[in-house]
Amino acid sequence: MTIPQWVKPAIWGGIIGAVLITIVGFSTDTVVSGSTAQEMADNSAKQSAISAMAPICVAQFKTMTPNNQLEQLAALRDESSYKRDDFVIAKGWATMPGNAEPTDEIAAACAGLLMDLKVN
Repeated sequence: MTIPQWVKPAIWGGIIGAVLITIVGFSTDTVVSGSTAQEMADNSAKQSAISAMAPICVAQFKTMTPNNQLEQLAALRDESSYKRDDFVIAKGWATMPGNAEPTDEIAAACAGLLMDLKVN
């Protein structure tokens, strides 16, 4: 049996193409490994939970009287940007119902929401 001459270059072209596609896919994050995909899913789930909990933090802030809200917002705005989450934690707003401890990520998201809040 004779193999046509075009088969050998076609096979090499297929092998080289597959290697190049693999290299480009992994280097541009178009293709990821299973562990990377799991890590990305975990991060996405964590961010979703933080986004869902931050409004609860704001709601806990809003339980104060309007005058107290104005005072606390002014104090929060006076804090440096990297200490605002500590301020929210100290006030207890980042401690979610049913939890004993506050969460740093929720406090940071809550501080961002509170900075955008306008109180009457």
